[in-house]
Amino acid sequence: MYQDVSDDSWDKENLTKRNLDFTIESVRYIDIYTKRLMNTEFGTELLNKHFDNLVVRIGAYIGEVIKNNIKQDFYWYESDSIHNYSHNLDGMYSNTQTQSVLYSKKRDIVILPLNMVSQFLKGNSPYSNFLTYVEETIKQNS
Repeated sequence: MYQDVSDDSWDKENLTKRNLDFTIESVRYIDIYTKRLMNTEFGTELLNKHFDNLVVRIGAYIGEVIKNNIKQDFYWYESDSIHNYSHNLDGMYSNTQTQSVLYSKKRDIVILPLNMVSQFLKGNSPYSNFLTYVEETIKQNS
């Protein structure tokens, strides 16, 4: 997230390695960033042009924060490969594309951070921000 930020001054000042340290608190920067993407002309243009890339980058970041704080056997897998192990993915998301998901083989639990980010950026998320999603997901799976 911090390696190739836009030329926007807020992005350069806030999307830094120091701020994006994979802590729960760091998700606040992601929340501010995504609100700016969704509510400014520059952000909307960027979002429209690079939607899939932004979903992957933001989703992967949020997923790593969740994974690091659950501290259990969650690993990244492609959603197609999970169907070999679990039926818990069936009907969880309507996207026909393969995407990366967090999966615990021991507990047979699937977490879909990229799908949630996609829903959020389209305005279809049950969460008002990513911090709430991260905190609730960690609490439910710890």
